[in-house]
Amino acid sequence: MNRRLLTALLTVATITIALPADARARWSEAQAKAWYRAQPWLVGANYTPASAINQLEMWQAETWDPQAIERELGWAQGIGMNTMRVFLHDQLWQQDPAGFRRRIDQFLTIAARHRIKPLFVLFDSCWDPDPKLGPQHPPIPGVHNSGWVQGPGLPGLRDKRRYPAYKAYVQGVIGAFRDDPRILGWDVWNEPDNGADQYRGQDGKEPLVRALLAQVFGWARDAEPSQPLTSGVWQHDDWSPTGGKLTAMETLQLRQSDVISFHDYSWPETFEARVKQLLPYDRPILCTEYMARGNGSTFDGSLPIGKRYDVAMINWGFVDGKTQTRLPWDSWKKPYVLEEPVIWFHEVFRGDGTPYRRAETDLIRTLSTAPRGVVPARQ
Repeated sequence: MNRRLLTALLTVATITIALPADARARWSEAQAKAWYRAQPWLVGANYTPASAINQLEMWQAETWDPQAIERELGWAQGIGMNTMRVFLHDQLWQQDPAGFRRRIDQFLTIAARHRIKPLFVLFDSCWDPDPKLGPQHPPIPGVHNSGWVQGPGLPGLRDKRRYPAYKAYVQGVIGAFRDDPRILGWDVWNEPDNGADQYRGQDGKEPLVRALLAQVFGWARDAEPSQPLTSGVWQHDDWSPTGGKLTAMETLQLRQSDVISFHDYSWPETFEARVKQLLPYDRPILCTEYMARGNGSTFDGSLPIGKRYDVAMINWGFVDGKTQTRLPWDSWKKPYVLEEPVIWFHEVFRGDGTPYRRAETDLIRTLSTAPRGVVPARQ
């Protein structure tokens, strides 16, 4: 897509921040498909080690836990997983860029040993809008994801003086690893229009995020990564390129992503309908979040559909730990302090490496080893 047409499309979508004139072009459909053909069928999880409550605790030097990462990624390899979606944070770069870069490199070394290529997430609009470095608070008993933090966070969004630091983070991280074959790609912003409504005082957040996201895509392209860029759509009823009523944020995400990504925590028929809406974009499709058992989204229901349509499948949660995402979303309103939920919401493994449901890990392993697009008949 040429720059003049892209600018016109962004104007129509009411996106007011122009991309840098010298940013590398979005991949063509042919480039995106060639990249995807070079990958195996991608299956994995959103990964935080059991020892970390959030992305800050995962990566800070004082709580960095390569032994746990080695052990847990070994479990992933054992069931056929070959990718992990992993969240970074801008404050980690500002705190210690050299140390953060070394830890990312160490993570990549561990992951490569287990034949896993991570998809790194740069920014996130979910959960606590006021992230702070240093020791993180312990998990709130009975509450799902009680310590996760946004990046850059609302104070940082509102303070334009901090934006040069965000550019330095994006280009510093991508620039350091832009030709690294151990990396699958860059998910530049997780659920950018997520209101995180359980927290008050976030008025005016969406326009700020949308304007900054347009710049982030440009900064990322300026770093010339050999890996694709994406940002996943997640909540709208219809993402079809014709007939759908895309929001301005979704328009930006879909028109700037080299490969298309989306989230779905619904029943299998809804999941399949969303895939069909995205097929006309004629680009590889990655489902970067799914699997909430109590919400109707399961491995049994969605994973075979993803395999049949050749959609990359990355579920939320891997090992039960400090994030406590085995607990359902409603635990924010009614904490599970007296008893466990009837079924786990997310997660694949218990903390000791035992599968929560062995039938699920058997299914993942079976589908990961089957030919591309083929769903073997169940015995």
